[in-house]
Amino acid sequence: MKPWLQLVFFTCISLIWHTDAEFFTSIGQMTDLIYAEKDLVQSLKEYIRAEENKLSQIKSWAEKMDVLTSKSTSDPEGYLAHPVNAYKLVKRLNTDWLELENLVLQDTTNGFIANLTIQRQFFPTEEDETGAAKALMRLQDTYKLDPETLSRGNLPGTKYRSSLTVGDCFGMGKTAYNDGDYYHTVLWMEQALKQHDEGEDTTVSKVEILDYLSYAVFQFGDLHRAMELTRRLISLDSTHERAGSNLRYFEKLLEKEREEKEKENSMNKTMTTTEPVVQSGAYERPLDYLPERDIYEALCRGEGVKMTPRRQKRLFCRYHDGNRNPHLLIAPFKEEDEWDSPHIVRYYDVMSDEEIEKIKQLAKPRLARATVRDPKTGVLTVASYRVSKSSWLEEDDDPVVAKVNQRMQQITGLTVKTAELLQVANYGMGGQYEPHFDFSRRPFDSTLKSEGNRLATFLNYMSDVEAGGATVFPDFGAAIWPKKGTAVFWYNLFRSGEGDYRTRHAACPVLVGCKWVSNKWFHERGNEFLRPCGRTEVD
Repeated sequence: MKPWLQLVFFTCISLIWHTDAEFFTSIGQMTDLIYAEKDLVQSLKEYIRAEENKLSQIKSWAEKMDVLTSKSTSDPEGYLAHPVNAYKLVKRLNTDWLELENLVLQDTTNGFIANLTIQRQFFPTEEDETGAAKALMRLQDTYKLDPETLSRGNLPGTKYRSSLTVGDCFGMGKTAYNDGDYYHTVLWMEQALKQHDEGEDTTVSKVEILDYLSYAVFQFGDLHRAMELTRRLISLDSTHERAGSNLRYFEKLLEKEREEKEKENSMNKTMTTTEPVVQSGAYERPLDYLPERDIYEALCRGEGVKMTPRRQKRLFCRYHDGNRNPHLLIAPFKEEDEWDSPHIVRYYDVMSDEEIEKIKQLAKPRLARATVRDPKTGVLTVASYRVSKSSWLEEDDDPVVAKVNQRMQQITGLTVKTAELLQVANYGMGGQYEPHFDFSRRPFDSTLKSEGNRLATFLNYMSDVEAGGATVFPDFGAAIWPKKGTAVFWYNLFRSGEGDYRTRHAACPVLVGCKWVSNKWFHERGNEFLRPCGRTEVD
């Protein structure tokens, strides 16, 4: 088998399960793209070597013929007087030049193009590129990073630093523009223009950048700056029809503004006639659908509500034996209070590195875009506020799954018989899950009748995260940071069965790192006597 065919076969087999994958939603699966790109580089090198060998043969022939023709043209008749020279001239023109033609026409691209064609089926799509760009913007907003910081790659905890080119920044701006997001369009087009003005080599022209930037600025109502940018564009390309048309339109709007202002001033003599100074270049981020956005993002940055010293005194560390569970008497777990009310605890050394790697190995081939239930229809669907991939593991999949399930049962004192399967999640670029409740508030959930609501959440952290990725509770201000091998536990319901709305929580965007978690949701059924009802609605 030819080397390139072997490469194609290997690539096809190794990537076959990635069809229709949303790569940007899982860093774990994006690692496969690294190896795919490495294969392409090797294939490209083979093509280059073949081309170089071909050119070397052509160059050698050209040099040989240059020497020969220099000699023959100096005395054609004398040269042809020798019968061997005459024979070789005829042979060269009839046979040798034909062979050279075949060499020149030889296509050495077949292997590389075939490999590229096969792999392209599994390449990230336009949706992936858009999702990746929006992920960077999400990180920019959540962690208050300016475009310069992101463009230069100045992020905490990074091992491999990378930067964005003018073309990259321009692409970010175009993505925002196509999404009607003029706030980020302005930020990224300004960054592209700044790097362009600094002399960075690029194929993107200033005219293209200014075209997008001037219109985005206009959308914020900043006519003066829109005109300034449009004039700069026209100074670079006087034939730009749209810019000329826009400038005339802006001038008419500005003139109309002046006329209206003069009319107002003439009606009210006390008003000043001087034109107010326009603060150009600084625009506010638009409000969105999430009411607790500011609190949520502040907690993600490690800011926000801080527990008072008096409340901190209520937090303790202890050894936990699961209410004298026989399995934990000799080897209890280290338990630490993370918050007093609602009570959130962290357990240490819950999963070993070997168990974590095995569960990741089992989950990775099954990872699929995490879904949410549409509050109106009850149908599961993907959503921009949940960016991760997840899979569900059964105890029959591997003994380690049963072992981990049993351990969670021993720690919590709750039964896993009515609990959901072990869910494993891997977060993608800027991976997050915005504020949500784990318990159901929808009467049409079929599991509520048979299994009851989600009583409690047991969340295992299966990786450290260099920056970002905290689990936060906006209602009372808790922020819990991932630590590999630990787990956090809380009840979603009061003892009465009513939902504890304080437990609305979120997974913050991962700024740097790869976040893996697994969780078990315990349900009400089967736990009626393990966690009895309280006397009041909020016990």
